[in-house]
Order: sequence, then structure tokens, then C-alpha cells
Amino acid sequence: MQFKYPELLWGLLLLLIPIIIHLFQLRRFKKTPFTNVKFLKQVVSESRKSSTLKKWLLLITRMGLLGALVLAFAQPFIANETALQEKETVFYLDDSFSMNGQVENGNFFKNTVQDFIENIPSDQRFTLFTNKQSFNDVVIKDIQNELLDLSVGPKQLNISEIILKGKTYFTDNAASQKNLVLISDFQERMGDVTVIDSTNNATVHFIKPSNDFIINTAIDTVFIAERSNDNIELVAQLSTNSEEKTVPVSLYNNDKLIAKTAANFDKNNKADVRFSINANDIVLGKIAIVDTGLDYDNQFYFNIDEKSKIKILAIGNTSSDFLRRIYTEDEFIFTSSTLEQLNYSTIESQNLVVLNELDKLPTSLTTALKTLTANGGSFVLVPSANADIASYNQLASSYNRSQFLNGIKQDMPIANVKAAHPLFENVFEKKVTDFQYPIVQQRYTFKTNAPVALSFQNNDPFLTGLRNAYFFTAAINSDNSNFKNSPLIVPTFYNMGTNSLKLPPLYSIIGDDIKIELPVTLQQDDIVKIANASVEFIPQQRVLPKKVQITFTENPKEAGIYTIEHNDVILRHTSFNYDRKESVLLYNTLPKNNSNTSVSNFFLEIQNSNAINEFWKWFAILALAFVLIETVLQKFLK
Repeated sequence: MQFKYPELLWGLLLLLIPIIIHLFQLRRFKKTPFTNVKFLKQVVSESRKSSTLKKWLLLITRMGLLGALVLAFAQPFIANETALQEKETVFYLDDSFSMNGQVENGNFFKNTVQDFIENIPSDQRFTLFTNKQSFNDVVIKDIQNELLDLSVGPKQLNISEIILKGKTYFTDNAASQKNLVLISDFQERMGDVTVIDSTNNATVHFIKPSNDFIINTAIDTVFIAERSNDNIELVAQLSTNSEEKTVPVSLYNNDKLIAKTAANFDKNNKADVRFSINANDIVLGKIAIVDTGLDYDNQFYFNIDEKSKIKILAIGNTSSDFLRRIYTEDEFIFTSSTLEQLNYSTIESQNLVVLNELDKLPTSLTTALKTLTANGGSFVLVPSANADIASYNQLASSYNRSQFLNGIKQDMPIANVKAAHPLFENVFEKKVTDFQYPIVQQRYTFKTNAPVALSFQNNDPFLTGLRNAYFFTAAINSDNSNFKNSPLIVPTFYNMGTNSLKLPPLYSIIGDDIKIELPVTLQQDDIVKIANASVEFIPQQRVLPKKVQITFTENPKEAGIYTIEHNDVILRHTSFNYDRKESVLLYNTLPKNNSNTSVSNFFLEIQNSNAINEFWKWFAILALAFVLIETVLQKFLK
């Protein structure tokens, strides 16, 4: 037993008072006057045995009264060791999308918040943080309204980040009991919950408020499967954990329903849904389903705008008709010029410059090309059979330490296609074994750190480069090579052209590092802004000659279709969707120790473990009982 005010136990010395009184019988005698004519007052005396018993009973009663009063004021109690420690409690409340599922008794997240508010002691001070915000050293009445207004979002901390962030809220007091309480559904993608760092002496508790199975169907992605001059075949991929094998799927264009079909799930619970749309239409698309599980993945936004034409300039004295056939007018603005007639001021406005077998690269041209690539443009160098190696290397050395070496006259087939190179992504569906590879008669040895896209039979590079600079190592005219007649020439030059301008994708994922280039010229203090019906913001932007590069980092925060505007003129649209990782409903197995299945159970266990049993009321009642006992003794014991 322990005492809240142990210093009051000195009051037990008061027990000496009744002992002294009873031992010395400090009583005053009462005089009874009488005369000779009065009868003496009859005195009835108690027997010696009866008198002694009464005195001892009164002594015990009075000592018990004083002792009970002293102990009552000292406030005795019984408690375990942890109940007396100073406590620091930090809560993590998961507000990611996966917490927003519908369970048997309502919304998972809202129920969790309500249980927390109802069960946490009203006087307990605590810190609570979510994936998006934090409330430091508060009581529940301070943040009750804010908790009720919380909404789920796409951000999700992993277990190690939660533990690290949670421990920053604890003090350096080594004597305090520290509890870090994690309230979540604990998806597998959060990391292993069994590997917990025990630094700072913090005990980690896990609360998974519900084990109900959430049935959910999600739209995972949307992509273009085929594109022709007339039609675009759009594919939406769906997944489900439901036993229902058919789900209606709707396609909207700017909130107008334009198609509806059904997704039929296979044995792996996957389904592909195909829509055919007009290739010439501007589509502000949304694919939607009706689902009672998670609601954030029931819509998928995308847009197909009018294509910006890419500017291509070919410089050379040889024929560029093969390029004109590749860079058609529907997608490109193709121009050609000889070196003697070249207007250098036009280079900066191009997206791609093709150096078509020039014998020598003037210094002014090299300077203009370096400026072009610094501003986001690209070039491709096709060497001449009579190349001035020194002038070539003035340009090549600035890109991936590239260098032309000596020339070799020897027939050599082009035998290797690097399908993983960005130029050939999604070009080849499978490896071709009977492909008729082209041959060159004269080539240059070439040293570079750039990735190789095409190589010869002896693994020497034929085409290298990445993003803004590409180098062939042999002339491709008909006298030196049959490469122009090869099926490889179209995807090679076509993808060089399309990669030279970063066109907006079909959609983007919120939170990814996204860059879009727009062929617009901005004047000083001009800006590009992004807007939809409910929000407007200015993205990071980099002004380049004849175009601007915009970067999306912190914004937008909500899925939807946004307009890109300049001086109130809509340049194009861009679409954003939430990452679908939250839709994979696979969960961790929690450790048996320090885990609970409800918020109320957790607080009940904490309350029981920290319970303090106080006994001062019982001693006060005991003191009152001794008073009653003494009264009875005085009145009835003669």
C-alpha cells in the first residue's frame, strides 16, 4: 500500500493521547454536598471487572477513530508501478484512401474517428498526427471538431516513417512511460510491422479497428491500344476482389455519357474494357463504375487533345525525301535546308534538327545546336562518308563523352536492336528471329557513354544517344547502306521526332514528378496557370525559346481534368488520377502483443493497467463507525 500524502502519517502519534488519558485516568472528581439532615446519596458502583472492560473498549475505539482519520487524510492506495509513471502518448491515425471503405456498420474511417473521440479520457493530454497534419499536446475537446472534419487522401506513410515521426513528439524524459499508438488497417505496402525499432523506450501499440472484409472494384489504368487516322481504341483495365464477375462501365466525354459496356472478370479477377472513339475528337474523358467499397478508384480521368505539331528541320545537301515521308503533315512541320542557305535563327524554334550527312560542321552550327539542346530541343547526326572528324567531335564531345574515331571500310550487318532503349519502347511485341537486318559498307568507330539503340554484328554501335542527342556511326544513303529500306528506319526517326517534344500524356498520377512542354512563346512576366471548376494554381515553369516547360510537384491535390491557360486562352488540358496502390487490399498480420481490434478495447486495457485503487473513503467510513461504537459503549455499557 502506498500513500498520496505520507507525511500525514506523523499524525499517528496522536494515538498517544487516548493511551495517556486511559492509563492515568485523568478524571476530575465531582463533589456532592450533604447535611446531617439529608440522607446520603446512594452510590452504585460497577464491579471492578466490568469497569476495566469498558475502559479498554473505549481506548481501542478512540485509537481506531484517530488512526482511521489519519490514514484517510494520508489517502492510501494500491497501484502497479507503471500507473505512477508520467505518461506521454502519441497517436497515429491513418487517413489514407484504404481507410475509407464501407464495412458492415458504416464507414470505416468515420467510425474509427468517432470511437476515438468517445473513448479517450476527456482530461488526457496527447499528440495525434495523420499522414497530412498533426495536433500536438492537446485534450480531446481542443480538436474534436477538427477530427470530425478529417477526410481521407492519397498520402500514405510507411511503418518506418510513422515510427520515426512519432518518436519526434516524445520528450527526453527517460523516466516517463512513452506509448506510440498506431491506428490503421496496416496494408502490406506500409512495410513489416514486426520490425519495430525500440529506441527512446517507446512502446508501440497497434490498433486495427475492424477485420471486416472490404469488397472493392477498381479502375487500375487507361491506355490507347491502337490508333489510326479515323479511330482510337481505348482500353481500361479493372480489378476486383468481389464474387461478382460483371460490372457496368461507363465512358463520359465532359460529363456526357458516350458509351457503356460491361467488364467481365477472368479467374484472376482482372478485366479489360475496350472503347472506340473518333481520332479527330477532343475528349475530356472519364471512365466510371459504381462500387460500394473504396470510392476514390471508381473514376479514371484522361484527355485527348488536338495534337501539337512537332517542328523538324533537316540540314544537308543530300536528299531528305525519306524524312519527309516519315514526318507527315498531320503530326509534324517538316522543313529542309542546305548548309549554305541555312537561316541559323530558325534553329532555336525547332524541336528536332537532323544533320543529314554534312561533310563538316561549322562552329556556328555547333554553337546553335548546343543552345538548342540546352533549351530542351534535340538533334540527330548522320555522318558523311567524307566527314571532318575534328569538327564532328567538337559537337559530340559535349554529349556523354562521345567521340568519332577512325573510319573503316568493311561490310557489316546491323544485327542488334536494343528493345529497352527509349526509342524502341513498345515497338516490338516479341523478339524477332528471322528479321532481315540492313548492312553498311563504311562506318566509323565510336566511343561514348550513351546507351546504344542499334549495334553491328560485332557489337560496335550504329546508333547511340538519349533524349536530346543521337549519333549514327555510318552514312545511311543508298550508296553506303540499305538502312533506308529497312523497317527499322520508320520507328527510329519517328520516335526521335515524337520524343523531341514532351507531349502531355493521356493522364498523370498525382505526386509524380511530371514535366510538360508547350509550344508557346511567353513574354516577360507572362505565366501559365492551371485551373478547373474548383481550384486554380500556378505551376513551376521554365521559359525556353519558342516553348515553355511546366512542372507539377505539390499540385494538384485532387483528381480531375485541368485546363492549361495563358492569358485566359486554353492551350490544352491535362488529367490527374490518384495512385491505385491503396486498392490492393492485402494486410499485415499484427503481432499478438500490443495489438487490439478496437479503439474502445485499447482504452479499456490502458485504463485497467493504470488503475489506482484508493482507500481513503473506506477509512473515513471506518472512523465514523468508531464514533458510533463509542457512542453505543458510553450509552449502554454500565
